Amino acid sequence: MTIQINSDHTISENEKMDAYFKTLIADSLKLYSEHITRLEVHFSDENGHKEGLNDKRCMIEARLEGKQPTAVTAKADTIEEALSSAIEKITALLKTEIGRMKNHHKPQKYSNLNDL
Repeated sequence: MTIQINSDHTISENEKMDAYFKTLIADSLKLYSEHITRLEVHFSDENGHKEGLNDKRCMIEARLEGKQPTAVTAKADTIEEALSSAIEKITALLKTEIGRMKNHHKPQKYSNLNDL
């Protein structure tokens, strides 16, 4: 699973922060990592350098093997809170998507020929 972190020009980004966020994301999504080929995380500040409530935004786009990318967005007062909320949302989404994939590929069992 490849994790790529991007941010707009208003978010100061550094290697230490990127490493911490990548570790946090990888640990949070380890149950689904075998199905995820790539995660893209985008941070932005919707008010620029001005102060504001819920102006930090985190969007996580997950690319699952053989599927179209799916994405979630979360807003909060800090990028850490926005990331945490986005991780919760993407975890719920992945649980549903991967559950559907597994159920779709399960062979059906028939108790008798009348079930066909």
